[in-house]
Amino acid sequence: MSATQPPAIGLDFGTTNSVAAVAHADTADLVMLDAPGGTDAVFRSALCFWEEDGIASEAGPWAVEEYLAFPQGSRFLQSFKSVAANATFEHASVFERRYRFEEIGRLFLSKLVARSRGTLAGRAKRLIVGRPVEFAGSRPDETLARTRYDAMFGALAEEIHYVYEPIGAAFSYASRISDPATILVADFGGGTSDFSVVRIAEPGAARRCVPLGTAGVGIAGDRFDARIVDRLVLPMLGKGGSYRSFDKVLDIPGGYFSDFADWSKLALMRNRKTLADLEKLRRAALDPDAIARMIAVIDQELGYQLYDAVGKLKRALSAAEGAHFHFAGAGFGIEADVRRADFEEWIAPDVARIEAAVDRALAAAEVAPAAIDRVFLTGGTSLTPRLRRLFTERFGEDRIASGGELTSIAHGLALIGAQDDVSSWTA
Repeated sequence: MSATQPPAIGLDFGTTNSVAAVAHADTADLVMLDAPGGTDAVFRSALCFWEEDGIASEAGPWAVEEYLAFPQGSRFLQSFKSVAANATFEHASVFERRYRFEEIGRLFLSKLVARSRGTLAGRAKRLIVGRPVEFAGSRPDETLARTRYDAMFGALAEEIHYVYEPIGAAFSYASRISDPATILVADFGGGTSDFSVVRIAEPGAARRCVPLGTAGVGIAGDRFDARIVDRLVLPMLGKGGSYRSFDKVLDIPGGYFSDFADWSKLALMRNRKTLADLEKLRRAALDPDAIARMIAVIDQELGYQLYDAVGKLKRALSAAEGAHFHFAGAGFGIEADVRRADFEEWIAPDVARIEAAVDRALAAAEVAPAAIDRVFLTGGTSLTPRLRRLFTERFGEDRIASGGELTSIAHGLALIGAQDDVSSWTA
């Protein structure tokens, strides 16, 4: 790092987006990254690989742009953070090459650094990386995730420290207030929902933020997306159907559909074995056209278009009581009118698990809901009306605070990095 560069960097490596910030004494600035339309602090956590050489050509919004220009000759990977703690994930097959998680991560980081206009060039003295309270996945292996993170981030700084993402958000929120307060931070991302109860002291205190209790659950925006795909898309692709095996009629295995609805796995389904298995299933299916449509979506690399259609529906339902879903490609189309009430019914089991995690955070902190002065909602999924209502019903509208939904974590992590001793906040 050059002499003009700050000693500490905060990095929010997110399932959907990533953001970096740099520390300057007791302040922090977001790193503005080159984007197709100018500059932006938010960098899409995605990679585009070209088939002709099998290497990652671009990341972030540039990956989206390159993929859309030539989807058939490229592979678009997104939400790969979701498999960080997944022991069954060994590598991603991208055309003829195999990539381990940490290799994908290093490729992504190299592209992000290259777009930072030199701000992130060189090796920093200290890097503060956000991590979820609980990693995504049915049986997350935290030790494995830490090993992979170390291999991914190791070249960026002399010191690497991991801090719970909601603690970073708490530091950012503390920089906006001057009175002492006990706050509940609720961070809703793409892969996880994380909660921390934090006591904020007055400015100038030796320890401005004191964590009291944390909890998390591997459910967030991507799970909500999967609910939409499950209800609106998968029935057109064979879910609920059957196939014939000799003289028996059997249900089509659900694994194909769960993988299809997972953004981190959908692109990886385009491999010879999976496509061959699906073609064998198509020949045996009672509704072969439905399986043919699934094969076409996978083979024609339409995962991003589907993701975009689902995202547009979610955003529309955040602003209105009803919205229209539209997806077209691979020789078929899906049109559906969706009420917000329907969507909220679909995600009800997920919201219940999220609320249970809030209860665990409060219990761990030994703080009653009435003792919470502010609830700080952050993360892109926090804009979902049902989630906001969860907190207004429990704490009251007057105690809800928000802002910097996509940037507060990185901002706060950089502020932590500027502290003399960061051990009080590391996880």
